[in-house]
Formats: sequence, structure tokens, C-alpha cells
Amino acid sequence: MERQSGKRLIESEVVVVGGGYAGLAAALRLHDHAVDFTLIEAADRVGGRVLTEVRPDGVTVDHGGQWVGPTQRHLVELAARFACPTFPTWEKGSHIEIWHDGARVPYTGAAPTDGPGIAEYVRVTEVLDELAQTVDTVRPWRTPRFAEWDARTAEAFFRSATDDPAARRRLALTVQGLWCAEPDEISFFHVLFYIAAAGGYEQLMETRDCAQDSRFVTGAAGPARAVADLLGERVRLGTRARAIEYDAHGVRVHTPDGVLRARRAIVALPPHAVRAVGFAPALPDSRDGWLAHSPMGRVAKIHAVYDTPFWRESGLSGVATLYDDGPVGVVFDNSPDDASHGVLVGFVYGDRLDGFAGLDEAARRSAVLACLVAVAGPRAGDPHGYTEKIWTQDPYARGGYEAYATPGGWSAHGEHGWREPTGPLHWAGTETASEWNGYIDGAVSSGYRAADEVLSALRAEGGR
Repeated sequence: MERQSGKRLIESEVVVVGGGYAGLAAALRLHDHAVDFTLIEAADRVGGRVLTEVRPDGVTVDHGGQWVGPTQRHLVELAARFACPTFPTWEKGSHIEIWHDGARVPYTGAAPTDGPGIAEYVRVTEVLDELAQTVDTVRPWRTPRFAEWDARTAEAFFRSATDDPAARRRLALTVQGLWCAEPDEISFFHVLFYIAAAGGYEQLMETRDCAQDSRFVTGAAGPARAVADLLGERVRLGTRARAIEYDAHGVRVHTPDGVLRARRAIVALPPHAVRAVGFAPALPDSRDGWLAHSPMGRVAKIHAVYDTPFWRESGLSGVATLYDDGPVGVVFDNSPDDASHGVLVGFVYGDRLDGFAGLDEAARRSAVLACLVAVAGPRAGDPHGYTEKIWTQDPYARGGYEAYATPGGWSAHGEHGWREPTGPLHWAGTETASEWNGYIDGAVSSGYRAADEVLSALRAEGGR
């Protein structure tokens, strides 16, 4: 370590910027190949958009990403390496749909066999699956009809596909739930790309053997903390990248405490956070344009904690979709595996969040509990614990759970702006993944990919 111009200078072969799953996975890969690195993270914890809280009563809740499915092989393997056990998501009993007219539709599985708009919804989702099969997830710009689909919004496609308002309401909640955005905000191509990256629409929507299959016993941040423990002092928390200088000779990352100098950098930040960093020289138009077309989703996640999962006694699963005018769109049973407490989690998405976030704390709580009462009965109105995370107010992510592409972003900037390295800068983050884009698994694979790019570059330069 040296000092330059009164500031501390830290030198390593690689700097990793960001301590979420993407940055940690990149650092782990470098560690496994004995490459010297330093990882910096602005927050006082690792995990990024995965945030686990242990409540005063001992209940563990995940405010961010929380699930893992069997086809999410990178996260499954990482959890196995660090002995982080999982348990099946609770789905026994009857799920509930609640409609704006007060109708309650009980069902099991991913969707009811009968109900408002269900036949048209199923038909349109089958069309989505068929179109998604044509998407090239590694080189998306090679997809047939790429520019045509990227010029449209999901809303425009839904309106052309069906005139059933109930079916469109179902499709809208799907968009809200997956991207925390509204159908008129997101590129239709991005919808198809995302479906393809997950292996199909069913993989995104269902629980058993799909995206919501299991949860982590110690919370979804468990594997992240285990990686950070292994990496030790090379992980520097509370260290924000203010500016990054780069040229053919390497990179200099400026922080409030000093400068980190390296041959290569892996930037593993959400798009909003990348744009908050000063780059010299400025990023290429393709990269900057891609970031400009990648807004973060709008979501809040709220947990209500009870003495027991009492709804199970009535044959309810605690799983619900709400098509009414309340703030909550989806509810899950998020109780611990041993059912020592009962936990319901509710999600507030997209436009619903805009009004919800403007309420005071008491009004937000009252509105959410009213939704939970509609799902699970009067006892849901009196939890002994209540906690919320409004991701648009997070100082680092400024939204969640992932960024999505607006119309024109892929076709104008995707080929060179999505994840192509910028000189010695390599880009990671779940938004850059070809598999399980937007999920923890996508973050992990993106970190491995960026680290492999760096390893190849170092070998080509004769350094490894």
C-alpha cells in the first residue's frame, strides 16, 4: 500500500466494484484462480438487492430476492459449496384470487382452471412461450423480428392479442410481479428474452421445480455472507466508487478514502448505480444508451409476523393474487420451515407503489393489513411484527428487483452496450445474464462470466 497526493493507494490485479451476488461471484472466481483482487461495496453489508433481516423475535425475513429453483444451477451449486440448506416453499392448501368486484376464486397450482379471463390468459401465455423459443439469449440481436418486437411495449402486444379485459388484467399483474413495472413501460422483446432466459413461462410463474421452489434456511443472503467470509479482508465494505478512470494501461477507482489501481475492473452494480459513478473517459454511447434505457423496477416488500401460520388451519396456503384496487398484488406464506411463527409477505408493484410510498407509515400499514385480512381473515389484521422495504428508497439500488429494458433499448444499444467490455472494464450484474436474467442465479452467472473475461485478458497480456 502506498500514498499518493495524500490519499491511500491500493494496488491489485483486479478491482471488483459491488458486493452483491454478481460482484461476490466474480471475486470468488478470481480467488479460485489465485488472482489478486480487491472488492469494494458502498453499503455496510454484502448481498446487494438480496437483504436478509433477523427480527427481534428470531424470525428471518428476506426483503429482496429470496427463492431458488432446481434449474438455477449456479446458485444451487454455490449454496451447496457453502453448505447453505434450503426448504420447500409452502404451497399446501387453497390459493385465493381476489377481484375488484369482491369475488374470491379459490384454486391450486399456478392458476385457476376457471375464472375471469383465464382461458384467454392461458392462450396468450402459450403464444408468449412460442415466441420466446425463437429468442437468442446469448446474442439477442440475432433473434428474428428482434427490432419489431423491441419497438413495441408489452401493453401493445397484449391489446393486439386479446380484447378480454380480465385476461389483460392477469397479464398486467404478471408484468408487475416479474419486472415491477407496468406493461406500457417495458419492451415486448425484453419480455420474450426474459421468458427464454428462464426456460419458459411456467418456470417463472410456478412454485414446485420452478423459480419459487425453495427458500434458504438462514435467508437468501446466507451464501453471500459465506462467500464474503471466505474472501476476508479483500472485501471492503462502506467504500463507494465515486469515479473510475480507465485507459489501455489499466484502471483507477476513486473512493472517499483513496484510490484503487488495477489492470482490470469488474463493475457489478445495478444500472442506476453505474450511472452515479463518474467515468473518465465517458462511457461509449452504446453503453450509456443501454443504461439510459434500463430503469429499475418499482417495488415494496412487506412482512407481517404472527404467532402461528393460522391460515393453514382453514386450508389456506397463504398464496394469493389480488386484482382489486388495494396496494398489494401478490401474497405468499413466508413462514419459517418449522412453522414456529407465521409470516405473510405482500408485494406492492409498479404504479401501485407510487401512491403507496407517498403515504405515512401508519397509512401504509393499515392498507397492507386490509389486503392481508381479505386473504387470510380477521386475524391477519393483528400481527405482532411488521416490517417493510421500499426499494425505490434504497440509497444504492434505487429500485428493484432488477432493471428492465424500455422499447428501443435493445435494438439501439444492446449489441455493444449490454455487456460488451469497455476497454479494461467488464460488466456484471443480473441484468447482463443470458440465463435467469433478473434473478440471483443470473447475478451469479454474470459474475463468473465477467471474471472469465478478465482471466482470459490477463492471460493474453501475459500476466497469468
